[in-house]
Amino acid sequence: MNLIIHDLEPNEWETLGQTVQKNTKIIDKQGDIRKCIGCFGCWVKTPGQCVIADDYQKMGELLAQTDKLTIISRCCFGSYSSFVKNVMDRSISYILPYFEIRKGEMHHKARYRNRINIEVVFYGTGITENEKATASKLVEANALNLNASVHRVLFVKEIGEIKEVLK
Repeated sequence: MNLIIHDLEPNEWETLGQTVQKNTKIIDKQGDIRKCIGCFGCWVKTPGQCVIADDYQKMGELLAQTDKLTIISRCCFGSYSSFVKNVMDRSISYILPYFEIRKGEMHHKARYRNRINIEVVFYGTGITENEKATASKLVEANALNLNASVHRVLFVKEIGEIKEVLK
């Protein structure tokens, strides 16, 4: 399955004219999302599922069904927007609380066998080279933590450019 997480407003998404393929799920700001409270209940109380009952409770399970993850986010100081960051935080149930060494660093073990291919498009005017470097490192770190791979990280100034780079 392809999963798209974006922070665009409904009218912005529509202007991109994105056709959603049959095997694609879209996560946008339309649902009710609460913040991760760091309780680790998704690891010990309800393994693989967040204990917070909202529209994002099963993010780990959703990622387990994902082959390609596309993230579209405003670049905020070299990071994701607050909405996208919140969705990523709520995805911690995708991994296990146990550790292993990967690439010489300690990371959580994978809960699922799939391997996600991540593509990120950051948008915004005035993104500095330092912010681009920070954002690229963030995506690489997220991929390593999720036992995934990075397909590409792109930066555009205008939302309208997203359609062209996603072709």
